[in-house]
Amino acid sequence: MASSAYIFDAYGTLFDIHAAARKHQDRCGGHYRLMSNIWRAKQLEYSWVLTLAGAHEDFWTLTERALDFAMHSVGLVDKKLRADLLAAYWTLDCYHEVPGVLASLKKRGVKLAILSNGSRAMLEAAVKNAKIADLLDDIFSVEDVRLFKPARQTYEIVTRAYGVEPRTISFQSSNRWDIAGATSFGFRTVWINRYKTPNEYEDMEPSLVLPTLEGL
Repeated sequence: MASSAYIFDAYGTLFDIHAAARKHQDRCGGHYRLMSNIWRAKQLEYSWVLTLAGAHEDFWTLTERALDFAMHSVGLVDKKLRADLLAAYWTLDCYHEVPGVLASLKKRGVKLAILSNGSRAMLEAAVKNAKIADLLDDIFSVEDVRLFKPARQTYEIVTRAYGVEPRTISFQSSNRWDIAGATSFGFRTVWINRYKTPNEYEDMEPSLVLPTLEGL
């Protein structure tokens, strides 16, 4: 079945989540990779705990808290570095193939959109920095339902907006947990396994696995 829309996760799929720490790696005392990994892990953990607890906070607030935990974990206390890392997160680099892939899909006449845990302001800033705004039809944020992925209601944002069945949507994410959630919801899923990580959630398999977005 042909897909009526291609929906993309943002962080780790379109935008390089480690770009902020890499930009300031010379100030991280050799810990930038570890710090960046902790930053991302805690950011996600906070989102899941809040959703399970029936609470919600802005994703940017969680990003700030996660960075504080990550910096503390590796012994960094530089307030100026903290401010610079947070500023860099607003303008994360997109992966090199992203503009070309989106442009190619756009020529097929399908809808292209983002569905992300990020706040609308964060997403709009990243899209503007990457110069891909003209290639996207919509930017969907989970702010609309005040839940974080992989809650089913987050994926429903797309089907409700477009008035289509889940099976007509092609959903792309580099996050295996996100692919599991989207597969369970009924999307046709494409796992972008950029770092050759193990395949978890084998009972919720993606329709396709690719190393980058270029195979779409």
